Amino acid sequence: MAKDHYDYLLLGGGMASDAAARGIREVDPAGTIGIVGREATEPVTRPALSKKLWTDPDFTFDQVWTGTAEDTGADLLLGETVVALDTDRRTVSTASGREIGYGRALVATSGTPGSADVDDSHGTGRVIPFRSVRDYERLRGLTSHGSPHVVVVGGSYIATELAAGLTETDAQVTLVFTQDTLLDQMLPADLAGLAELLFRTHGVELVRGTGVTGGGVQGPDGPVRLALSSGEEVEADVVVLGLGISLETGFAAEAGLETVDDGGIVVDAHLRSSDPAVWAAGDVAHYPDRVLGARRVEHVDHATSSGRAAGRDMAGADEPYTHTPFYYSVLFGVRYEAVGTLDASLEIVEDRQGPADDPLAQVVAYYVERETDGASTAQVHGVLLWGVEEGTAGPDAAREVLAGGPVDPAALRGRIVLDDLG
Repeated sequence: MAKDHYDYLLLGGGMASDAAARGIREVDPAGTIGIVGREATEPVTRPALSKKLWTDPDFTFDQVWTGTAEDTGADLLLGETVVALDTDRRTVSTASGREIGYGRALVATSGTPGSADVDDSHGTGRVIPFRSVRDYERLRGLTSHGSPHVVVVGGSYIATELAAGLTETDAQVTLVFTQDTLLDQMLPADLAGLAELLFRTHGVELVRGTGVTGGGVQGPDGPVRLALSSGEEVEADVVVLGLGISLETGFAAEAGLETVDDGGIVVDAHLRSSDPAVWAAGDVAHYPDRVLGARRVEHVDHATSSGRAAGRDMAGADEPYTHTPFYYSVLFGVRYEAVGTLDASLEIVEDRQGPADDPLAQVVAYYVERETDGASTAQVHGVLLWGVEEGTAGPDAAREVLAGGPVDPAALRGRIVLDDLG
């Protein structure tokens, strides 16, 4: 039975709130916990929606649920959008008119998926800004019969993962993205080219250097016609948008919490905001990483790690958040992991540990910045581990490099040997 007041009120129905509820229970077994979620479904293991549910036949749909309420006793207040936070009265208001009081609150609201100007006046659901478990169900249903043409729009993690995963169905897949080469904003040029080779080898049509400027669904059964900035048109049975998210933190800024330009909520080393009774974790937290400096991270390792840390701290543990998160993706069975900033505009020291023309070969890439032109030392800002197995010590090895201070870039090759990580 939902209450009007909770000792701990967690705003956001994702993995950060799930982890926070578990963190609270590690310290406080009795305090009341409420979780307010915009989506109508309970928290899920969100990465599976674009990864394992498409590629791993042993991973079934019933495994996506986190079991938050059952495991922690939290009340789930689902289908509720937070519209206001009153830090003086310690209340939260929702779009349905509900007001909920709290002793301590966590903002872990993540964001809404990016959209495009594509009209679906027929209400077909054939244009999907992909984010939620319901989006997965809709896409799975639309691709379960025949050989539909699916256009995935975007060069993001989620777009590339979905385009790869959809090749496991009978769908014909086209990937539309604004970059000149897929993933070239983050990968070394040769590796980006090899990544494209993976997509082409698996039958994905790549439409580069363009975005969607408009379009619409032509009838109750489609098709969807997209107008591209290149002047071309693309027709599809289903369109999936993987265009990132816009943070859902406007209510926090209006309440007076300190934020940064992208909407991230500024927190201290304990993930506490500028209000002493409000914490932030996951996608929305702009936190002081002890290795990388102040930043905001939209990946699952950070969501679960910061969520747990915030929950424990809310319950009185008084422990700083010291974890430097890693992130990962999987494309056609090739797993890559990274720590720090992958910015292809930086100098990249590439340590290829396999054949130069093999997209499956292991690669370690170090993203460095010299203090001055021609300087003999540089600071490592990011480490990419390409072609690794799940569960290795790669992220720990990358963190050691990042925390080690300035290095001679020429000495980086051989610093991390992927075969030795076990």
